[in-house]
Amino acid sequence: MADTSVKIDDETRDLFKALADERGMSMKDYLADLARREETARRLETATAAFRRIINEPALVEAFDAEFGGLPTLPRDTPRAA
Repeated sequence: MADTSVKIDDETRDLFKALADERGMSMKDYLADLARREETARRLETATAAFRRIINEPALVEAFDAEFGGLPTLPRDTPRAA
């Protein structure tokens, strides 16, 4: 894979370098990791928005309940995660 150069100001370069150093990474690896995390966050935002639309559609909730019997209810004394 070929490397690509990107022009950034010195302050931004120094910030990326410091963040990479804190993680014990090269700047190249840090920026690649940062890009992957940003992509994951973007996909999660998209999925969350879709989920919120779905759970606010009564017809979809009713269809789910009809198909799968609804969501199980937990007894009151069942431990739950904090």
